[in-house]
Amino acid sequence: MDADARTVRYEVSAGVATITLDRPQALNALDPPTLAALRAAASQAANDEAARAVLITGAGRAFCAGGDVKQMRAWTAAGAAASAAAVLDGAAVLHQAISTLYRLPKPVVCAVNGLVAGAGLGLALVADVAWAARSASFTLAYTALGLSPDGGTTFLLPRAVGPALAAELFLTNRSLDAEEAQRCGLVARVLDDEALAGEAQALARRLAQGPTRAYAELRALLRGSGLHGLETQLELERLAIGRSARSADFVEGVAALAERRAPRFRGD
Repeated sequence: MDADARTVRYEVSAGVATITLDRPQALNALDPPTLAALRAAASQAANDEAARAVLITGAGRAFCAGGDVKQMRAWTAAGAAASAAAVLDGAAVLHQAISTLYRLPKPVVCAVNGLVAGAGLGLALVADVAWAARSASFTLAYTALGLSPDGGTTFLLPRAVGPALAAELFLTNRSLDAEEAQRCGLVARVLDDEALAGEAQALARRLAQGPTRAYAELRALLRGSGLHGLETQLELERLAIGRSARSADFVEGVAALAERRAPRFRGD
């Protein structure tokens, strides 16, 4: 069970851990209990041997509206010192969840089912594959509140869309529809709203049946690819493929290709 089943659901089926933000009445905004539950769910996904892939989505018409503005209103009413302390504490919990999901040794799929704003965008960007509903919209909104960004967005967004567009989106808080989000690289595909959940679940289940260790190596290589020079990345690839070659899944993959059948990967 997750830390707070009222705000975040964690469910495992067919090798897929589905993490659902479940505050639809608040557009899945991240108040302190939800942040704690998200951190717990991320940790559970990292340590759950039954989960070989992760799917992140939201309940209702939003994926995640970012920080809870009603909560922020209460914080600011308490004075600058108390407000700053609350924001710092919330960001620390959020960042633990983001870091855990970003470093997971298993593939992550995100189904952006509606509005995404602020830290919700950081959550979507930790995914290896993000698909969006046609009705989805994307905005940063931080500077509209007089805040600088958090949630890893200053690291993840420029890597997804480039520094120039990232700066524009941060500074102007311009909203992107799903089609523009796909064109600029925020999401890989746009699907009809009614098809998104099923298609994303099917993808996650397919990945859960794949070579989990090879996926983990791939994920780490992609995460570090912008931080190294070519020669360093080549050496990291050499070491990673060597580790992959020690897996039972490598033996199975070679045998399946030779025997002209589909591989039966076990994730080891």
